[in-house]
Amino acid sequence: MKPTHFALAFIVSGFLTITIRAADLMPAFKQGNRILFQGDSITDGNRGRGADPNHILGHGYQFIISSFFGAAYPERKLEFMNRGISGNKASDLAGRWQNDTLNLKPDILSILVGINDNSGNVPIDEYEKTYEKLLTDTLVALPKVRFVLCEPFTLPVGNHKDNYGPWLESVKKRGGVVEKLAKKYKAPVVHFQKAFDDACKRAPADYWIWDGIHPTYSGHQIMADEWVKTVRAFYN
Repeated sequence: MKPTHFALAFIVSGFLTITIRAADLMPAFKQGNRILFQGDSITDGNRGRGADPNHILGHGYQFIISSFFGAAYPERKLEFMNRGISGNKASDLAGRWQNDTLNLKPDILSILVGINDNSGNVPIDEYEKTYEKLLTDTLVALPKVRFVLCEPFTLPVGNHKDNYGPWLESVKKRGGVVEKLAKKYKAPVVHFQKAFDDACKRAPADYWIWDGIHPTYSGHQIMADEWVKTVRAFYN
């Protein structure tokens, strides 16, 4: 039994250990790797700011990923970190990049930022310039780092339901920047927008994202599944 879908691994929990030994579900996670999640409130997930391991990662996709693989591969001594901060734009990440990213020396760096840039009408070229500097600065300091770039996403719920067409189009432009940078820096893109659009074929939009921006617990599972699928395929 060799499940290829992340969520399926939870369903067959009785066979989890045997399954993982038979087929490595995340070859990107090497011995002793540090995996850092960066971004805004979607990544923040009300994470703790202290050392309490019960709250340190917050709740959400980053917690789902970390808890699953932390339990699956204890012998690899993986370290998962979260430095998402609610409300952050790309420029906010830039202001704290040294302390909250470079000083942590991650082996894998996952970035999800852009929805607040969109809400704040930050010009696309400014968003791209700031985002790219984050990547170039990181490569200078950590030349062996592996990036995971996540596209911002939305659904027609809440304040943006009535003007969803223009709002979605502008969010997709941010996603286009992420695609462009991922190609340039040879990184995978986690296509969250498509994942949520596909999920809406199974349940209404507000089942997955409660306000058009922030996922429900079910939505965070969609994100975790897509992240794992993308990273596993790219870094296999």
